[in-house]
Amino acid sequence: MLRKITSLIVILALALLPAVALADAAPVADAAPVTDAAPVRVGALKGPTGMGMVQMMQDKADAYEFTLAGAPDEIVPLLVKGDLDIAAVPANLASVLYNNTEGKVRVLAINTLGVLYIMERGEAITSVADLKGRTLVASGKGATPEFALNYILRGNGLDPEKDLTIEYKSEHTECLAALLQDETLVAMLPQPFATVAMTKAEDLRPALDLTEAWDALQADAEAPSTMVTGVVVARADFIEQNPEAVAKFMDDYRESVIFVQQNVHDAAQLIGQFGIAEAGPAEMALPYCNITFIDGEDLKTRLSGYLEVLFEAEPASVGGALPGEDFYY
Repeated sequence: MLRKITSLIVILALALLPAVALADAAPVADAAPVTDAAPVRVGALKGPTGMGMVQMMQDKADAYEFTLAGAPDEIVPLLVKGDLDIAAVPANLASVLYNNTEGKVRVLAINTLGVLYIMERGEAITSVADLKGRTLVASGKGATPEFALNYILRGNGLDPEKDLTIEYKSEHTECLAALLQDETLVAMLPQPFATVAMTKAEDLRPALDLTEAWDALQADAEAPSTMVTGVVVARADFIEQNPEAVAKFMDDYRESVIFVQQNVHDAAQLIGQFGIAEAGPAEMALPYCNITFIDGEDLKTRLSGYLEVLFEAEPASVGGALPGEDFYY
């Protein structure tokens, strides 16, 4: 089972890469208009974004050509060279791409909300305040997981440097190993790793959903943001030259996400069929992966606020500047 857990690390690329160096690329290539004979070329990661597209892969194969990859750095070069029209990428990487291409990338929709959970062995943690005095193991130091965790801790009156001990590891497997060896620890783990990890200890449970904790801090905000893991982007020139194709993609993707949300077992079988993840672990994890489809003004409100939090923590994490209004489709 540990081998299965380790193999799922590739699924987590959406959530955990700093996405600073990945987008140091040449200007985005110009697009040619799509014809009925030319499928839209879509890139996705072997994780929640790919999972959300499986109905499209099954039922719309004539309209789309899918490229699946294990990490964003396999997708980004294809997008900037013009070999992909649309791609699913980490949320902060979308902003980096926008800045590094001088605005030639647009974000179409949020496709994955936060996937970070506080895991514990036992029943002691019921609120963020309960983390005071505890030792928490996590990965993602210097990247979006650390920035999001610190935002939530501070929002709940906890100083990340004084009120608890945070030990950063290089990999999720190290966090899990530490938690299995010492039941007094708590761990921050991303989905779907967190759910699969529960098979290693009967008393291991998700104590806190950090997406819910983030939303609680935004409850009274006039324009509430949310924790965002992944988005889908397109080249600006592709959108301008192929508005009908983009509109159709949006409809098809929304339909596919709804299918995955409402048909977990069938979706998991397709996930296994397309080699995105093993069907069994995928079925366990899908309800916790926060796969979604959010566009329009809601997209702008939620994502812009999230990027502001990252920018305040580390400007380089969003490409050195917040994206302009034209970033939002």
